[in-house]
Amino acid sequence: MASILLDKVTVDFPIYGAVRSFRKDLLAKAGGLIKRDERHHGRVSVRSLDTVSLKIEHGDHLGLVGHNGAGKSTLLRVLAGVYQPAVGRVVTEGQVSPLFNTSPGIVEDDTGYENIVTCGMFLGMSREEIDKKITDIAEFTELGDYLNLPVRTYSSGMALRLGFAIATAIDPEILLLDEGFGAGDARFADKANKRINALLQRSSIVVIASHADDLIRSMCNKAVLMDQGRIAQVGGVEEILHQYHELTQTRTGAAVAA
Repeated sequence: MASILLDKVTVDFPIYGAVRSFRKDLLAKAGGLIKRDERHHGRVSVRSLDTVSLKIEHGDHLGLVGHNGAGKSTLLRVLAGVYQPAVGRVVTEGQVSPLFNTSPGIVEDDTGYENIVTCGMFLGMSREEIDKKITDIAEFTELGDYLNLPVRTYSSGMALRLGFAIATAIDPEILLLDEGFGAGDARFADKANKRINALLQRSSIVVIASHADDLIRSMCNKAVLMDQGRIAQVGGVEEILHQYHELTQTRTGAAVAA
């Protein structure tokens, strides 16, 4: 069964070439997220994740909740293997499918059908899998003969629809979603939502980062509240959303008072 274990994962992003006055301002304002390493001539680094430990198991549909800069997107990219921890480890059982946008390797000079093949392979599907799914993908796009034309001749909505249809054709074990993922076309929204729901049902584990309460409620059975690169709390969706809004109100009130 699919599972993910994060053990004291820390991610730092060094800032090169920062002048001393800039470093001083950053350190004064950052509240511990930005630090100076005296061993490397005072180099400034941003600590995006700080000793994060988490276990995600089969059946978990996990929502990552928190303000901008809390570490949600960094955590997603660590799970996807895009970022490597400076400290700690990530142990993953199962194939990871990150869907952070709806244009997974689309080449504008290739036709729609050619892109279905190349993008499908980019997402980890075999040629045999793509051949089995190509009819379904083509029908879902509603693009008809346009699929025989280069994507550069498409409107932005048509290209987005093609990318969405390809991206949601996968059969993932571990699905990673960013909140920007969507089909765009309002008329297409209901059909797209049904396809997303079918994708979720095919996934053993889902992790999604979002600011949208309704999206977290509809897609998740658990949630994590992230704050300043750390996990503040793990629990049920409503409990975590409540804690998030309380934290936001507290900080807003403190800012107004200051």
